Amino acid sequence: MADHRNGNGQPPNGKATAAGNTYSIDLNSFGERLKTLYSHWNEHKSDLWGSSDVLAIAMPPASEDLRYLKSSALNIWLLGYEFPDTIMVFMKKQIHFLSSQKKVSLLDVVKRSAKEAVGVDVVMHVKAKSDDGTALMEAIFRAIRAQFKADNPDSSVVGHIAREVPEGNLLETWAEKLKNANFQLSDVANGLSDLFAVKDKEELVNVKKAAFLTTNVMNNIVVPKLENVIDEEKKVTHSVLMNETEKAILEPSKAGAKLKAENVDICYPPIFQSGGEFDLRPSAASNDELLYYDSASVIICAVGSRYKSYCSNVARTFLIDANPLQSKAYGVLLKAHDAAISELKPDNKVSAAYKAALLVVEKDAPELVPHLTKSAGTGIGLEFRESGLNLNAKNDRVVKAGMVFNVSLGFQNLQNQTNNPKNRNFSLLLSDTVIVDNDKSEVVTSKSSKAVKDVAYSFNEDEEEEEKPKGKAEANGTDALMSKTTLRSDNHEISKEELRRQHQAELARQKNEETARRLAGGGSGTGDNRAAVRTSTDLIAYKNVNDLPPPKDLMIQIDQKNEAVLLPIYGSMVPFHVATIRTVSSQQDTNRNCYVRIIFNVPGTPFSSLDANSKFQGSIYLKEVSFRSKDPRHISEVVQQIKTLRRQVVARESERAERATLVTQEKLQLAGNRFKPIRLSDLWIRPVFGGRGRKLPGTLEAHVNGFRYSTTRQDERVDVMFANIKHAFFQPAENEMITLLHFHLHNHIMVGNKKTKDVQFYCEVMDVVQTLGGGKRSAYDPDEIEEEQRERDRKNKINMDFQSFVNRVNDLWGQPQFSGLDLEFDQPLRELGFHGVPYKSSAFIVPSSTCLVELIETPFLVVTLSEIEIVNLERVGLGQKNFDLTIVFKDFKRDVLRIDSIPSTALDGIKEWLDTTDIKYYESRLNLNWRQILKTITDDPQSFIDDGGWEFLNLEATDSESGQSEESDQGYEPSDVEVESESEDEDSDSESLVESEDDDEEDSEEESEEEKGKTWEELEREATNADREHGDESDSEEERKRRKMKAFGKSRAAPNRSASKRSKLR
Repeated sequence: MADHRNGNGQPPNGKATAAGNTYSIDLNSFGERLKTLYSHWNEHKSDLWGSSDVLAIAMPPASEDLRYLKSSALNIWLLGYEFPDTIMVFMKKQIHFLSSQKKVSLLDVVKRSAKEAVGVDVVMHVKAKSDDGTALMEAIFRAIRAQFKADNPDSSVVGHIAREVPEGNLLETWAEKLKNANFQLSDVANGLSDLFAVKDKEELVNVKKAAFLTTNVMNNIVVPKLENVIDEEKKVTHSVLMNETEKAILEPSKAGAKLKAENVDICYPPIFQSGGEFDLRPSAASNDELLYYDSASVIICAVGSRYKSYCSNVARTFLIDANPLQSKAYGVLLKAHDAAISELKPDNKVSAAYKAALLVVEKDAPELVPHLTKSAGTGIGLEFRESGLNLNAKNDRVVKAGMVFNVSLGFQNLQNQTNNPKNRNFSLLLSDTVIVDNDKSEVVTSKSSKAVKDVAYSFNEDEEEEEKPKGKAEANGTDALMSKTTLRSDNHEISKEELRRQHQAELARQKNEETARRLAGGGSGTGDNRAAVRTSTDLIAYKNVNDLPPPKDLMIQIDQKNEAVLLPIYGSMVPFHVATIRTVSSQQDTNRNCYVRIIFNVPGTPFSSLDANSKFQGSIYLKEVSFRSKDPRHISEVVQQIKTLRRQVVARESERAERATLVTQEKLQLAGNRFKPIRLSDLWIRPVFGGRGRKLPGTLEAHVNGFRYSTTRQDERVDVMFANIKHAFFQPAENEMITLLHFHLHNHIMVGNKKTKDVQFYCEVMDVVQTLGGGKRSAYDPDEIEEEQRERDRKNKINMDFQSFVNRVNDLWGQPQFSGLDLEFDQPLRELGFHGVPYKSSAFIVPSSTCLVELIETPFLVVTLSEIEIVNLERVGLGQKNFDLTIVFKDFKRDVLRIDSIPSTALDGIKEWLDTTDIKYYESRLNLNWRQILKTITDDPQSFIDDGGWEFLNLEATDSESGQSEESDQGYEPSDVEVESESEDEDSDSESLVESEDDDEEDSEEESEEEKGKTWEELEREATNADREHGDESDSEEERKRRKMKAFGKSRAAPNRSASKRSKLR
């Protein structure tokens, strides 16, 4: 049973590896227990210790596996810690320790205590790293032989633990030399078991603390979780329940137990079983099957925890709509379990416990005797199963005060008369930790109730009541339908929809009160979220005239180094910084003359990078300039170079402006020597780093206070601080191509040259391949089947690697220093997901416990549920195939979020989810103009409150007020119109110097540039109008006709020109 071990300062098993002098041995306890060891050894030398004169105990190297060894138990019992790779030899007058320098320095303190307690000398043998210890072992063997020669030449018995297989070079060498040393070897496992069986007061306190944690986990974690899953009919696997329970044990505060996390551990991975597959052994594992809780089903839960290496255990069986057989069997088991506990009294035989349980079963249900487990449990303590204290019918050991037992009794493989394989076979199990006192047995796990009323759940009572009148109605034939429809009202039952409506009404009242308080306090108001634009007056191309490049010809030149464009004006080259250029375009006329037209940014134009109130108050600005050339190739090159240079400058200034608004983050503290960083390799990142080189995968590492993602390139590195993480998500691949970790941040960070609040690390679970060759492949093609299996294995391995990383990081976040951050990886609940269009394309949107997310398509969607004011379901009505979902945030400065085109089949599921998460929702038949609505609310919040708050969205209320219907219809417009008008306005505005330009915007820049300036036809029309305004009204009738025909000819030719223009741009 492999297990995740605590990596804290003092492990629960007390390992003292590489600890220096951090640990201190309790010398008083050592002296008392050493005296107990020697007296027990002398008293029971022949019957329990195999007549051994020397005890040789070898402790194997440290391991991540969860294992119970008597050598380990002796280390912890005697010294308080495990000393891996250490050999202890107990003799009549000497104790020998063979270990490394660090462990020997820690053990040196016991010399005086050992001398005072039992009068023995402690001899230390320090093994160097490069030494195999052979010479030191020979020295120990010489000391053993010297004792045999002095005390009893005829006896040379050395006791050891026969069943423990030597591990590591040191122990293998020791075992081989011990075997060839001509000593008589005997097994001392029974002696150690009996030595550990009776616990002192300190040990019993540790057992009680372990039992306290175990019952808290069962009562506060396991039972509520099971009830929630069953009540809400969730789909959860046994292994998921196991992981959540294990986390609660390793973090006692989650279960309400005020115990130090470094002192606790699990006895075994928690066991959850249901659905007809049961194994009552502690070595059983929770499988990946879904928890089964239909009628007549059984769920077995077993939890074991340790405190300072002392074990406790509890197991409970939960009955769902139990049938008579299950109810009877559980009643008998409960009675038999109590009978076994009652027989655990001082001076009774151990076998009396099982015999008492068997007697109950034989008397009350003899047919169940073959199904009764062959044992009623075992002793428990430093070992989960103390071998000498098995509660079976043959063990004649005597019970003593201070012993601790895990009383575990069950029925195996009972059969229901049903065709459903999920509940045809069932088992029952009850386990408790019991301390034997002088006069009675104390059940230290009794706070976890096993009474029938607390473990039996009934969900079919309503259905049974309905079946009775339904059966009568069926006898009347046609009356059956009517009686079924009137059944709910007859029984005064409330439908699910009615309950939801009542809950929503209560939420509406609470929401209106909350909104009124917030608005009254001035908490929200609309405003312009647009950040101040950085002016470009500080962008200087040349500091003085001498820096200008020497003129070649009077032609347009581009100075890439100084980011300037030099224009020939009146015989001189005049420089302009490229940032002052708004657009540049070229055109060719019928005489093969080429024109280049440059439009500049000037004060007064919207979103201009120049401030109208700048220090150059009296300046005259050049708005635009045009040049004519006979060389079309040169003009094309000039236009392209200016556009490229401008794009580079805008991107650089955009990144600089974004970095200026970043919140300063703390510095990442690397793990260093404190602990090894948690690492996950071969990950890709979104958003991607910039640059033209080939993209490389990287590694994500968890350090002291944050994550670091880096590739082999020095400049490709991202640090994500734990304190900056708002939400963390783990989404394994199921129907997707990627498994991902996603971090939604409080403040923006830079990834490459992009400013982002969302950082994602992912791995593709299958390769995108294309089969060459048009032939169809059979579904039974072995190669195809093998390929699919490989893909499944790869996906499972990647998901498991991610899950392991997530579990370890969650454990790290569970430490006290991160308690204020409230961080834990959240996993989206796929079964609650729905399809919709949050941005431009359809995506699968999935709720989690704290958010509504879409993490596959970009841009990502992460909506924090606690920030939602209300949700409005729009275009809801009969005959509609889909509807829209609009989210209004508590911060009215934020634009609403609308998710379009959600299938109507998802409506009920979304309503149910919103209701269970206490989010108030409304329904409307049209899309509403939310910008205008929020402006009205923030302009006059008191009127909004006086008019009932959000209740104007209530269809049931507004439909009854016919007089207000026309006004409300006029106030609301489909938001599609609003979006279009806004986008047109924004397109027509000039670009800011610091506007962020994505790749898509760069591709469309050339198309939009010519639309921003006036066309040649518009300029000519303006000139004609200007001439007419200046008094050119004496034109003859013939001249007016000629102009009219000319205009008519232009209007007819316009469609062809525009078409050719579009094709050229395209």
